[in-house]
Amino acid sequence: MSDAPAAGGRLVQLSRMRAAVGRRMVDSKQQAPHFYVALDIPLDDLLAALAAVNDAPPDGRRVTVTAALVSALAGVLREEPMFNARWTGDQLEVFDEINVGVAIPVADGLLAPALMHADRLPLVELAGALADLAERARAGRLKGRELTDATFTLSNLGMHDVSAFAAIIVPPQVAILAVGSAAPRPWVVDGQVVVRRVMTATLSADHRVVDGADGARFLGRLRDRLTAPDWVSGG
Repeated sequence: MSDAPAAGGRLVQLSRMRAAVGRRMVDSKQQAPHFYVALDIPLDDLLAALAAVNDAPPDGRRVTVTAALVSALAGVLREEPMFNARWTGDQLEVFDEINVGVAIPVADGLLAPALMHADRLPLVELAGALADLAERARAGRLKGRELTDATFTLSNLGMHDVSAFAAIIVPPQVAILAVGSAAPRPWVVDGQVVVRRVMTATLSADHRVVDGADGARFLGRLRDRLTAPDWVSGG
């Protein structure tokens, strides 16, 4: 059988980063028994709180939805430490640090560098640190620990109008959260159908470590933080 490409086709050499990402994702899907839990979360109150903060942003730094999600996740991970961990092959290592990896597309692939100590940063400071992290990721100027020490990962495709998707766990982490856009949808409030801006959050988790009920509780805690966003104006 010939190795030549089909008529009209061409062979494309993958970048080293693209090939490395592919190998890691294959390993993850083959070795980690993924399960998925999804929850729709209304974001009207969060978006209103962010609009108020961004009306006069301190130091000119705007707080994005992604930054707010990272902050909310950091709080949930304090309460759900089994998700802030890594599988070592025969045991679980639960981390004291909460370093939230954020998926960032770059020129030749995808990186998910860690926002270090995300739970210790006030929201506005976190937003600035996240913007700096994304800028340095695209410029190839990340620090060593930012590339290796994420304890949980967030992948947000909401800016691309994606309604929902399920992400692959970044090994050796235990879970990853995938979120789509906050789009207008019918929502029932006190028996009445109203329009709310709703985001679908999908948790992918490793069944060797956590179960479906754990995933449901995790997403419930996230929903509670995002729908009662008093913490936005406070930091």
